[in-house]
Amino acid sequence: MQTSKSFRVDDFIAGWIAGASSVVVGHPLDTVKTRLQTGNGYKNTLHCILTIYRKETVTGFFKGMSFPLASITVYNSAVFGFFSNTQRFISNYRYGDGQHPCSMLDLTMASMLTGLMSVSLGAPVDLVKIRLQMQTQMVLAENLHLAGNMSNGTNIRLRSVSIPSQQQLYRGPIHCISSILQTEGLQGLYRGAGAMILRDVPGYTLYFIPYAIFCDLLRPDNTSSPHPCSIWLAGGLAGSISWVTATPTDVVKSRMQADAQLQRKYKGVLHCIIHSYKTEGVQVSNDFNQPKL
Repeated sequence: MQTSKSFRVDDFIAGWIAGASSVVVGHPLDTVKTRLQTGNGYKNTLHCILTIYRKETVTGFFKGMSFPLASITVYNSAVFGFFSNTQRFISNYRYGDGQHPCSMLDLTMASMLTGLMSVSLGAPVDLVKIRLQMQTQMVLAENLHLAGNMSNGTNIRLRSVSIPSQQQLYRGPIHCISSILQTEGLQGLYRGAGAMILRDVPGYTLYFIPYAIFCDLLRPDNTSSPHPCSIWLAGGLAGSISWVTATPTDVVKSRMQADAQLQRKYKGVLHCIIHSYKTEGVQVSNDFNQPKL
């Protein structure tokens, strides 16, 4: 499906299908990654998986999936459609032909612009997903905070500490968005956006450029298109390279987004990095290697 020489709609459709598939397959692993990055008390990945299963059954792995399923499909569609059409726009602008092969400089520019664009859509999506995934830990943190700050010094049992339902539990993505807007304002939906820029601008650059290189290397000859299996392999290899470098900033982003309003721990991106290193030292790198969508 093509509307002009430089703009194509099928790139958006392909991105939408890929986004839906990635959410269904990857959300359980993403839940484990988020708990490891932002929660406390997990010894390792296996311990986290077993703890979630014992306390929340299988449904715990899919907590907060409805919103990503509805939104990440749109997000992926926008990202991949924007990247492909930006490539064609740059080629058309520089060479007068939207089908002209992009240089490495062209690919870098298209990738960086895609990373910036992705933050405007992806920051609220990630925030709501993480808040829904982490609300069990957030409730515990708020209870401990209130119980430990009683003005009369009374020793109150944890279960007796009451928090308004709006603060202690999100009924779903719409209620989560409404709660964030009421308590933190519009800027609350973009908490962690700075860290997301640091993640996505280099992250997408280190994804799309290796992807293009691998596709060229796996192509039988210069005149033919890559085999679907070659495209799949190129995407997997490029994704691995991207997330090895992007996951440290993803940890910072996740921690800032999971930061509860009543128990705010981090003042900003730099404070989050310094605090994480000071409190966990080199061990904070253990959180850098968890799977990501």
